[in-house]
Amino acid sequence: MKKCFLYVVALLGLTFITGCSNTGGLSGEKPPKAFIEIENKKFETTLGTYCWQNGCVDTAGPVELLEGQKPIKVKSGETITLELDYETKPNEFHVAQISGNKETEVVVKNNRFTAPTQRGVYYYSYGVWWMDEKEANVSNGDAFYAFVLEVE
Repeated sequence: MKKCFLYVVALLGLTFITGCSNTGGLSGEKPPKAFIEIENKKFETTLGTYCWQNGCVDTAGPVELLEGQKPIKVKSGETITLELDYETKPNEFHVAQISGNKETEVVVKNNRFTAPTQRGVYYYSYGVWWMDEKEANVSNGDAFYAFVLEVE
């Protein structure tokens, strides 16, 4: 398993950069699948950039990564639930909403957030980190997931 050190990357005024070295930890060749749930319907997200057991993979941002995909239709103010198909849950996460050229951090409580109230298409970046509990600023793995919603 790769142990990743948290450094600097700009995302919503938050800064992260990761660098990895081999050590024990999380399992699997890739990060787990992530889903969103809306009214008891599950939708798979798209895996983007990540650092995991076999190294790091860098991809395009959410808008470019999801180009050509149909948005998931939601109602104004509807509850969106974030789910990870993995026993060991990440201990840090951030969700960013991208609409036009504007990027804002989304408040998430109990793995849930509320869809925007205004109609439109909104892209999301869901970043998760399995931070080392003994070493400060050290990530055992991280992943970014992307999905797109259309508020009707």
